[in-house]
Amino acid sequence: MDKQTQDVLEILEQNAKATPEEISELTRIPPAEVREMIRTLEAAGVIRSYKTIIDWSLVEGPYAYAFVHLKASLKRGHGYQKLADRICKFPEVRSLRIISGEDYDLEFMIKGKSTGDIATFVMEKIATLDQVQSTSTHFILKTFKEDGVILEEKKELKRLQVSP
Repeated sequence: MDKQTQDVLEILEQNAKATPEEISELTRIPPAEVREMIRTLEAAGVIRSYKTIIDWSLVEGPYAYAFVHLKASLKRGHGYQKLADRICKFPEVRSLRIISGEDYDLEFMIKGKSTGDIATFVMEKIATLDQVQSTSTHFILKTFKEDGVILEEKKELKRLQVSP
């Protein structure tokens, strides 16, 4: 991948709303070329989606998130891919990764209306899958940074007035 394409991708990763004109200003690539580059990257599947990062703690709504670590028991002809394909089909699953280490094989994030909903989902839908040996669920209590974006604004310290 050439440097210009990588630069465009990095800009879009930081700001999915960046216009071809704004990208052109930053990269010195003509806007028409930027548009074509983006179309080509979308068609090739390099750009899969555009994302908005939302600080859900500022919005009223019943949402809970958890990371689930999963240990799989593999059978001949049934590797991680088959299990991952199955887990990906659940709309509650926000992300899924194969991870290294001795304890767990897969890690995924779940979004639910409550911690109880997440626990029920893991017990009824995930733990019952054939290849699942064990799971460990970790509820997210507070998110400070998401996809490189700091969610909590720093509060300015104000000095107290000193009275004589």
